[in-house]
Amino acid sequence: MNEIIKKNGITYGVITGVVSVLITFSIYMIDLSLMTKWWLALLIMLFYVIIGCILLIKTKKELGDFMSFKEGFTTYFISAVIGIAISVIFNILLYNFIDPEAAETLKELTMESTANIMKGFGAPSSEIKKALEKLSEYEQFSAIEQIKGSAYSIIGSSIFGLILAAIFKKNKPVF
Repeated sequence: MNEIIKKNGITYGVITGVVSVLITFSIYMIDLSLMTKWWLALLIMLFYVIIGCILLIKTKKELGDFMSFKEGFTTYFISAVIGIAISVIFNILLYNFIDPEAAETLKELTMESTANIMKGFGAPSSEIKKALEKLSEYEQFSAIEQIKGSAYSIIGSSIFGLILAAIFKKNKPVF
């Protein structure tokens, strides 16, 4: 594997992982209810889009302004997996060992937010009740669920990585 791809993937993976930890920790310290806000989720996703673009632009430049689709995707994938792993490890530690009560508080906030959203869309109270019963049984912060969630995050990031790699690829001209 090309050293530039490996170095950039690892470096940006650590950066995104650490920033993710800092974001989670900041929200934890400020107000857990922020975790249920859709606008914050959009801002965080925008941050990851910008970091992904910067990563691929930097890698392409370091590769001599040419980067194949495979090189772009590989760089992004390495970065995403490392960032997700760091974030998930932190979340498992935070919600299962450091402060399990925060997981319960977040679960309650999520249920409240879900009920409000469903009411806003005019869902019948029977459907709201069913949804809340399912949520009350679901342990989203358990280590197993966090690991399952990381698999879905990797899949979503891979799709996004495929798109970015296609956008930023530039093959060497054939003479």
